[in-house]
Formats: sequence, C-alpha cells, structure tokens
Amino acid sequence: MAQPLKLNPENNALDLEALRIHHLEPSSRANGPGLRFVVWVQGCSLGCPACFNPETHPKAGGEIISTAVLAEIALRERGNIEGITVSGGEPFQQIQALGGFLSIIREQSNLSTLVFTGFTWKEIQRLPGAAEVLKSIDVLLAGRYRNDLRIAKSLLGSSNKTIYFLSDRYSACDLEEVPAAEILIRPDGTTFRTGIDPLRGTD
Repeated sequence: MAQPLKLNPENNALDLEALRIHHLEPSSRANGPGLRFVVWVQGCSLGCPACFNPETHPKAGGEIISTAVLAEIALRERGNIEGITVSGGEPFQQIQALGGFLSIIREQSNLSTLVFTGFTWKEIQRLPGAAEVLKSIDVLLAGRYRNDLRIAKSLLGSSNKTIYFLSDRYSACDLEEVPAAEILIRPDGTTFRTGIDPLRGTD
C-alpha cells in the first residue's frame, strides 16, 4: 500500500529554490511508464474547464519545500522506481524551482522524468529559462485540457494536447501501456484516485 509522504515545512521559504507542493506520491503506475514518484505542484492560473485537479489551482494552498529537500526525498525511492513525474497545478508557473529540482534528479540518478503542463510548446519557449529546464525532461505532455476533446488515453486528457519525446528514453508505445487510472489505499484506509482518467467515487 502506498503511503503519501509528509512534507516538513521547517526552514522552507517561498523563493526561487522552493516549490509549492500539493501532494507527493512515492509509487504510482498511472502517471507515466513504470513505477513513478509523482509530484503535484500547487498553483495554476490557466483555469481549464473540468480540470481533473481543481484543488491544485489556488496559489495559497499546499506546502513549501526546497528543491534540494524534495530531490532528496525522491531519490530515496530510486531503488524502487523508474522515474519522476511532475504534474499539477502548473509546473511551469514555478519554472526556476522546477528546473532546479529536475536538474538535481538528472545529475544524481538515472531516473526518467515526465512533466504534465497546460502550456503549449510555443508558450513554454517564451518562458525565461525554459531551454535549460527542457534539457532535464524526457517526456513533456503539453497543452490546455479541453473537456470537449476528452480522450483519456496514453496519458493525454484531451486530443489537442501534444506529447514531446525530448530524449530516446520512451516511445508512444510506452505511454499506451500506462493504465488510465489507479486507486491507492493508504494505511488509514482512505483512498487516493489518480491517473489520466481517475475513477469517480467517494473515500
């Protein structure tokens, strides 16, 4: 059973070397190829109608953690996982901290990296520092979620979104094998639903 990790907010300040986090999941199979450590960032101003994760939108929510501490937590799991997935919220609205976190992961491990973003490729290219951040990403899934174009497969919520393979680590076939949803049971008996097509229900 997967247990959500608790963040320690001590000595963490909201600056360019810290991420505001909504949730961490140390072992997920529905957020990318293989078993993955998933980071959901807190804060998104894009406002896609029918977003899967509206609770991640408020900027003031979540907890703040330094990129170095977050990387240390993730790297503790490297013997058990294939890679890191960053979702949200909107990761690229914390671009410098995102880049710092992914850079540490890339430098200190062979873990793969996958990032979900609501920004388009062109929008990302206009963000300061984007080129450096992209160097640390293997797969980028980009574009606003559109409920009228919903497909919920191969990690794509809607058909307008685009997958960018930024390394040769994965192919489209690898993403097709990722389950659309999963239910993780916590030690206290509550459940956590995740994936590109999360199952509906109540805890």
